[in-house]
Amino acid sequence: MFGSLKAKLKKWVTKNEEEPGIEKPVKKVKVKAPKKEIEKKLEKEVKKAKKKSIKEEIKEEPKDELEQSLEETIEAPVKKKGFFSKFQKKLTEEKFNELFEELEMILLQNNVAYGAVESIKDSLEEKLVNKSLKDVDLATELKDSIESILINPPSFLGEIKESLEVKKPFVILFAGINGSGKTTTIAKVANYLQKNKLSVCLAAADTFRAAAIQQLEVHANRLKVPIIKKDYGSDPAAVGFDAILYAKKNKIDVVLIDTAGRMQNKDSLMKEIEKIVRVNKPDMKIFLGESITGNDATEQAKAFNDTISITGIILSKADVDEKGGTAISVSSITKKPILFLGTGQEYKDLELFNKEDLIKKIFEE
Repeated sequence: MFGSLKAKLKKWVTKNEEEPGIEKPVKKVKVKAPKKEIEKKLEKEVKKAKKKSIKEEIKEEPKDELEQSLEETIEAPVKKKGFFSKFQKKLTEEKFNELFEELEMILLQNNVAYGAVESIKDSLEEKLVNKSLKDVDLATELKDSIESILINPPSFLGEIKESLEVKKPFVILFAGINGSGKTTTIAKVANYLQKNKLSVCLAAADTFRAAAIQQLEVHANRLKVPIIKKDYGSDPAAVGFDAILYAKKNKIDVVLIDTAGRMQNKDSLMKEIEKIVRVNKPDMKIFLGESITGNDATEQAKAFNDTISITGIILSKADVDEKGGTAISVSSITKKPILFLGTGQEYKDLELFNKEDLIKKIFEE
């Protein structure tokens, strides 16, 4: 998971930690003057000794200025050269922008939306400008900057159970584009709620496609939960309304409402979603997107959020997402938390989202 982003971020961090001009001392090497020069100096010293009537033996040749200078030069620390050797001193804003260019390209190529990249840049700039790279842990600062734009979700079960103390049922509406795994994800959430001792019924409010009603009915039968459905072309808001009445009458805890996702007719879709929300007043509105679709999923999440103010996000197919940028982007752009990650085709393959866990998956060795 997130292999591409993980590898490229690690390479960027390693490169810039190793090449900023950090001084590394080398083994001292004593430099002696050439033999002929030493012999000449010895002869000179002997002549001086004779003139002064000094008969003691000259045991060691003292260093002259040239010899001392050569030795000090070679013994001095050698600075590793590279593009970032210019960053030995405090990092100016101009030099920071040069350093960030490569990271920006890495993030954009791995489906991190431009708005999220700008947020990461702002955070890093605050941490790095006017500091020397050798004095900071670049990997830690990058992790913290990415983590700061993610939102940890509230307790999914806690929020439902708290609401059930006041009223039943708790209504969750699912919105998203057809083909993103919405119907399967609804079944996964139903299974998750059942495992946690909550009763569930499904509402097949995607009446635009007869296949969508049939698919949801298959899952309902497998999970042994009731499903409320109407004929193809029926009013989807009415399907949700009937499901809520059924749940109240039968003391069912949670109603899960499926909706249509035909972006080829975006205006009609959004008006339909608005009506379903207005009629059924869901307690939670979840956007379901595919992790592997990258910026498309981010744009879709933004569109639904602008229309119905989503509560949270579920990303399907996170287990096959090599880039990982979608998980960073959708939360940053919508300012809403990711609730779950879909990690497979089984009902059990639904992972509660935690931003610290996401950071570990991106930066783990």
